Amino acid sequence: MSASAVFILDVKGKPLISRNYKGDVAMSEIEHFMPLLMQREEEGALAPLLSHGRVHFLWIKHSNLYLVATTLKNANASLVYSFLYKTVEVFSEYFKELEEESIRDNFVIVYELLDELMDFGFPQTTDSKILQEYITQQGNKLVTGKSRVPPTVTNAVSWRSEGLKYKKNEVFIDVIESVNLLVNANGSVLLSEIVGTIKLKVFLSGMPELRLGLNDRVLFELTGRSKNKSVELEDVKFHQCVRLSRFDNDRTISFIPPDGDFELMSYRLSTQVKPLIWIESVIEKFSHSRVEIMVKVGPGEQHSQHLICQLSSPPGLPIALQPRWSPRWFSRMSGTVPRRGLGLAVPSTWVAFPAACSQLGLPPSPAPSGLCSTDHHIHFSPVWISFPHSRHIVGSQHCLNDGQSISCPYYDFN
Repeated sequence: MSASAVFILDVKGKPLISRNYKGDVAMSEIEHFMPLLMQREEEGALAPLLSHGRVHFLWIKHSNLYLVATTLKNANASLVYSFLYKTVEVFSEYFKELEEESIRDNFVIVYELLDELMDFGFPQTTDSKILQEYITQQGNKLVTGKSRVPPTVTNAVSWRSEGLKYKKNEVFIDVIESVNLLVNANGSVLLSEIVGTIKLKVFLSGMPELRLGLNDRVLFELTGRSKNKSVELEDVKFHQCVRLSRFDNDRTISFIPPDGDFELMSYRLSTQVKPLIWIESVIEKFSHSRVEIMVKVGPGEQHSQHLICQLSSPPGLPIALQPRWSPRWFSRMSGTVPRRGLGLAVPSTWVAFPAACSQLGLPPSPAPSGLCSTDHHIHFSPVWISFPHSRHIVGSQHCLNDGQSISCPYYDFN
């Protein structure tokens, strides 16, 4: 089951636009939404789903608007939330800025879009490029002539318009990977995973069919090739243009791409990777006086362009930066962040520096009286680092591009 009705409310909870898809929930039930929301905010227990009797409110907030979907039965919550966020995306494509004023000025188009986006509580056409072909800004003008259904509505390839022509056919592919690595104080790896996405920018004429081959371990097993250079993909998610039957058969990603930018797929790799950045930290406690922290941060085999290191000290223990090399390398430092309910300040120091530097020493200022006593346990949060790393993919193989070997997780693109 999905949504029974969809409401767009202003910041005070007054309905601006509503659409009842099923009729099993009274439209007056929306009057209970804002009191429930304010009550949860006062209690500090705000949730994305609120209930009043048998009616459930699934809501999101965008700018000064609330988008609320009501349901009476056990609905697919993830589907409803995806629809609400997609609705915001479609409205933003039409009105540039989705605000209360844009809703009031374009209520006719908003109603038309709501009719096309969902039918009897189930999402239908949610691609803004397809919707713009038959719901235009001049939709209220009377046009005489023979009625004709836009071809993209009845076409099996609803995500791509017909008749596209380019002087130069081009396809750009970006492989973006995020490495999540958790290491304990002894240097042992507790968690190691790679989360990646493959994004395409397509400028092709007509209805081309593309094929993308991955060095998937299942594919290598099917074809009898060596699995030394293969990876095991997990949690694979595809764009709707991918032919899943072809992928299940021979693990080839065959698709007719949408025009422009889109995300083809996402995946996850559970594999042991060598850290691109290494960290050594030493904490030395001096009796009744101070605690000294020495953090050494250095690059691995690859150099990152920019690295951010966050150090958080215990409550009441301020950090005074004393770099062991020239302060001209620092590009940003931040102050303290208050911790609620304790009346203490939790210093969170951010340091940005080039990863080519060898080390960084950060001894703190003297601790407050009694903080370093023998019966007082001091707890330090883990060191957190973040950095971009271009032209290098951790879970990659090699392929040929214009005669040169480049790093990428695929081996064939036609």
